Amino acid sequence: MPCFQALCLAVVNISKHILSIMQEGADFTVEEAGGRTTVTITGPMRVSTIGDIDSLLREIEEPVQFVDISQVAPIDTIGAWIIYRFACDKGAEVLGASEQAEILLDAVEESTSSADIQPPRDMLWIRVALSAGDTVFDLFEGAKRNIGFLGAILAAIWRTICHPSRLRGKALVRQMELVGVTALPIVGLMSFLIGIVIAQQGAVQLKQFGAEALTVNLVGRITLRELGVLMTAIMVAGRSGSAFAAQIGTMKLTEEIDAMRTIGVSAVEALVLPRLAAACIMMPLLGFYSSCVAIIGGAVISDLTLGIPFLTFLSRIQEVVPVYDFWVGMVKAPVFGMIIALSGCYQGMQVKGNAEEVGLRTTKAVVMAIFMVIVLDAFFAVFFTEIGWA
Repeated sequence: MPCFQALCLAVVNISKHILSIMQEGADFTVEEAGGRTTVTITGPMRVSTIGDIDSLLREIEEPVQFVDISQVAPIDTIGAWIIYRFACDKGAEVLGASEQAEILLDAVEESTSSADIQPPRDMLWIRVALSAGDTVFDLFEGAKRNIGFLGAILAAIWRTICHPSRLRGKALVRQMELVGVTALPIVGLMSFLIGIVIAQQGAVQLKQFGAEALTVNLVGRITLRELGVLMTAIMVAGRSGSAFAAQIGTMKLTEEIDAMRTIGVSAVEALVLPRLAAACIMMPLLGFYSSCVAIIGGAVISDLTLGIPFLTFLSRIQEVVPVYDFWVGMVKAPVFGMIIALSGCYQGMQVKGNAEEVGLRTTKAVVMAIFMVIVLDAFFAVFFTEIGWA
């Protein structure tokens, strides 16, 4: 009980102090004598007490010769700035300044600048030319950094081949777990739903031609050949590609990578190669897993809505889907994994400056990985069509 009374008393005292501060404010008067106008400012000129005095001083239109601040106490930098600016605007002389006020007014005067708040802008055609030049320069710099990064990776791979003991097996297994095993639930759920959507929407369109039985062909071929691997790559880019960029970028920002180089540990061997190998190894497995789950999803919805028995759907898959459709998906998978890992690790290694750079580079890693995956998928589609695997 005494503690509660003491707490209430403290709250009351603090409230009274705040109210006294709010009620105590700066003020001014305007006096004219002998053809000269003097503005006398009274009260505390602090950031908490100046109130509307700044706007009121600006409303004074007549000429002012003197500004009397002998009754101003206390004063801080904000109050000194208001007095100095008002005196400069009116061409007035400041009188009665205390020692503290003199110091603050001198400091404010030294910090003033006549420069424009916004620098002058160049003409439009100059800005366009400068922007184009910066873009071209950044492209060349980016190409040089990419080539250097790829060279460092190739050198690290060659050293690992010559000395297999340099391969960090535990790091590789850990990254395989993060890229592959932990992604199974979300990839499986996504693939199952995609299989349902393909089967349901495909059946609606095929029904117009009385070819509902071809839903099996549609689901089997499109999942094994294209969507199974492609959607898995996009999901891995969002999960693992961003994680690679954020992890390595944070290590770069906290100078952990510099510390590794100082003690003679190659950052590429320790950080990049395990992630690159894990992505290339796990992507084919995830792609095959995704395709199988998508086919199961198509079989479930076909059994429920099309009258095609579940086991019949699966047995028909073996008859209507060519084996090369499976190999097309498996050939693309490790390439997609390599692109995702390279993008994430490269963007992470480029982090510098501040924490905001980590977020920007992580976003770039995901965007770049997804873009390159879609471009390469289009290239593979044309390539396999030309060699007769259509």
